[in-house]
Amino acid sequence: MQKMNPEMPQVSKCSITQCAYNVGQGCRAKAITIGDSETPACDTHLPSSTHTRQTTRIAGVGACKVAHCKYNDDFECSADSIAVGFAGSDAHCLTFAQRKSAAA
Repeated sequence: MQKMNPEMPQVSKCSITQCAYNVGQGCRAKAITIGDSETPACDTHLPSSTHTRQTTRIAGVGACKVAHCKYNDDFECSADSIAVGFAGSDAHCLTFAQRKSAAA
């Protein structure tokens, strides 16, 4: 099997401890997807009290679907790293920052 090694921003911290990919405040998925067209939710969030056996991998951000985030560059994240945590009751990218409008 051929494996890819793309450059992706890391998920530096995830405080969603009831996610299957969270081990020790770190996301252990290979890559996560952020958002829909409006909210920066972590689409990879999998509510579970059972956690992955993977303990060393650090997740990358594979895609960002939030076009109005200043870090979104052609549907990919350009931040150095991101943090994931709760925004209300939803798992969100806490690094999200609104893109300034062209008129501003």
